[in-house]
Amino acid sequence: MKTVVLQEPGRLVLSDGPAPAPPASDEALVRVRRIGVCGTDFHALRGDQPFFAYPRILGHELGVELLQAPANPAGLRAGDRCAVEPYLECGRCVACRRGRTNCCVELRVLGVHVDGGMREMITLPLRKLHRSDSLSFEQLALVEPLSVGAHAVGRAGLEAGETVLVVGTGPIGLSVIAFARSAGARVIAADVSEGRREFCRRHLGVETALAADGEMETALRAATGGEMPTVVFEATGNAASMERSFGLVAGSGKLVLVGLCQGRIAFSDPELHRREMTVLSSRNAVGADFERVLSAVEAGRVDVRPWITHRAPLSEVSEALPSWGRPETAALKPMVEV
Repeated sequence: MKTVVLQEPGRLVLSDGPAPAPPASDEALVRVRRIGVCGTDFHALRGDQPFFAYPRILGHELGVELLQAPANPAGLRAGDRCAVEPYLECGRCVACRRGRTNCCVELRVLGVHVDGGMREMITLPLRKLHRSDSLSFEQLALVEPLSVGAHAVGRAGLEAGETVLVVGTGPIGLSVIAFARSAGARVIAADVSEGRREFCRRHLGVETALAADGEMETALRAATGGEMPTVVFEATGNAASMERSFGLVAGSGKLVLVGLCQGRIAFSDPELHRREMTVLSSRNAVGADFERVLSAVEAGRVDVRPWITHRAPLSEVSEALPSWGRPETAALKPMVEV
């Protein structure tokens, strides 16, 4: 079975791995058809991904075909196409008991804490498969990053008509934009890349897309009539950008930290208190987010097909993935074909 293993930072190896064991009564054997590549994979390749250990099989954005499963309440059967919820929770801790499985104290994420799907087949818990009768494998592989954005928007509790700022327009930022607009918000985007700003204008209907530079705060004040956005989503994972975002929120507003950095961030406590700002973190997603995203994509309310900019077969990932991570490649969402 073809398997791509990240042996250590900078070294991806294509090898023949063992076939998975037969599925248990609560599991399914699936054929991996598509794998989305995301920032987590690039950070792991560079050696600066938090909570990561080597060697590791990458891959948590998966579109799969069910090969074998026992009789199950969901009625999943061989041939079904599914998105994968790649977060494995304990089910026992206080977060799990409260339904916040994404905050499980023992959470393991495929491709990060345990081996993921960058291989031909994998055995997965049945409860982590989300079936669609109409979506392609590529669309299904993008349900996971879309769910991260949908979860962040849910955390913010947006009201129709609010003005929000999304800083960072990689796939997660784009997901936030899509669901913030669905919630009826007016969205302003910001990114260092003009190419990504133009993508937001062309494909997501964003009217105002600002350069994320030293003049951004001035431009943002002008775009909001001096009031600033009531919600800011920070989706860069860059510590300096995260710190700047505290100064971009309107009085009484909210800051949602979606991106993750490996170090500490600092902010002005007087400014925080003066605005009575609410600061939220948003981590991964829960099963209900996946179902909500599937419905949105199936109904055509979110079109992720333009997001896929690069493709390569599994056999070429060792060469392709490092090149996709270079800024000059301008890869938005690379996709691995299995």
